[in-house]
Amino acid sequence: MVVSPEFALQKPEFYQSKKILLTSPILHIGSSVSRLNPFEYVQTDRKVYIPNQEALAKGLLAQGGRFLNEYIQLIEERQDITKLLKQAFGSEWWNATDTNNNPIFPKEAISQKLASERITDLRPMIRNGMGQLFIPGSSIKGAIRTAIAYHLLKHADRYQVPSSKRVSEIEKTLRQKLGQLNQHQQKFVDDELFMDSLFSEFILTYQDRKFSGKGPNTDFLRAVKITDTEPLLENKIKTKKGQEIPINLPVVAEVIVSSRFPDYLAKYKASLYVEMVRNVQTEFTISLDTEMLSWFKHKQGMKLPFNNLDELLQICQEFTQEQWDYEHDYWQAIKNNPKASGKNLDFNYIREFYEPEKCSYSLRLGWGSGMNGTTVGLCLDDELRQDIRDTCGIKAPGFEAPKSRRTVMSNNGEIKFVPGWAKFKSL
Repeated sequence: MVVSPEFALQKPEFYQSKKILLTSPILHIGSSVSRLNPFEYVQTDRKVYIPNQEALAKGLLAQGGRFLNEYIQLIEERQDITKLLKQAFGSEWWNATDTNNNPIFPKEAISQKLASERITDLRPMIRNGMGQLFIPGSSIKGAIRTAIAYHLLKHADRYQVPSSKRVSEIEKTLRQKLGQLNQHQQKFVDDELFMDSLFSEFILTYQDRKFSGKGPNTDFLRAVKITDTEPLLENKIKTKKGQEIPINLPVVAEVIVSSRFPDYLAKYKASLYVEMVRNVQTEFTISLDTEMLSWFKHKQGMKLPFNNLDELLQICQEFTQEQWDYEHDYWQAIKNNPKASGKNLDFNYIREFYEPEKCSYSLRLGWGSGMNGTTVGLCLDDELRQDIRDTCGIKAPGFEAPKSRRTVMSNNGEIKFVPGWAKFKSL
């Protein structure tokens, strides 16, 4: 006998999943290699090329042993290889292939050059196994974890956060410990102070068995899964007005590191050259196992901060708004400096970016997010945050923490972009 659909028992929904459209004006997620040596990339006036090293070696060998030997010598001397490429492959060396017809300069490793000056110490972006740019799910989840920690500390009464893990006690302990920690201990002090308790001090009950302890097994974010994004492949899309605009445009840009003088006049610190992606548009999936979430009970009675994906995404939005407000106030106070060590530090575009009161972004990701985006520092007293920076980072006594900022220049030399702000839209 077959039960008709209208009389069949409905299976409870224990799993929520959302496909998210992620967009961003510009961002960079660092790779395992922090900087590329001069022989690991090639630059022209308009583009930057990162060769497939194996294909390059094969191609040079096929052109004659002397080319490969010269290449090895240039590597040892950490020299530019452009002249060698022209000799071996001709004036259009970027189209060269190896003996197996593999491109020496894959399309996925060619970026538009926004920087007007010669690039030094190029910082590459992370790539997947196919050599394509992408955003790891772990980067998104890490930012979400920080947002949740901030939310729990800010609303400690609502969630019955243990008294020993509240902001006042964290600040008290930090004041006692600062200056007594070695470099290794500094790196993990937040885990000991509050992160372990907020995320891992749970008893997990599964099939009438109880598991406890600290670690990944009792971390309630086990119930949340986030996929890597789709590859950031360069493309064009049409706007509602029929205009074509590029998306996922790989660029190598000059990033300005700036701070301020005591009178708030902008101060130039350094230029960095970074592989980034402009007009990011990609997708990822976030899933929540609500049944698994119900297995977790905090040892000291703390309530879980979310029960569904909408609540989780709202937590991210709240944290992002806090960062936005702080950045708005910072940039309002900074004065332009057109004569800063040869750089025109005109931040009018940045102030305009932060002009709206309501933040339209859902999270800040990756490089450039700074101390406020990667820690719960905005929960802490301003002076204590400065002390933490002076102890664990680069000292800047008497200045707010963080003191410096990173902004991105356009190809005409104007400071126009702020890295890392991302919007989420459910599909």
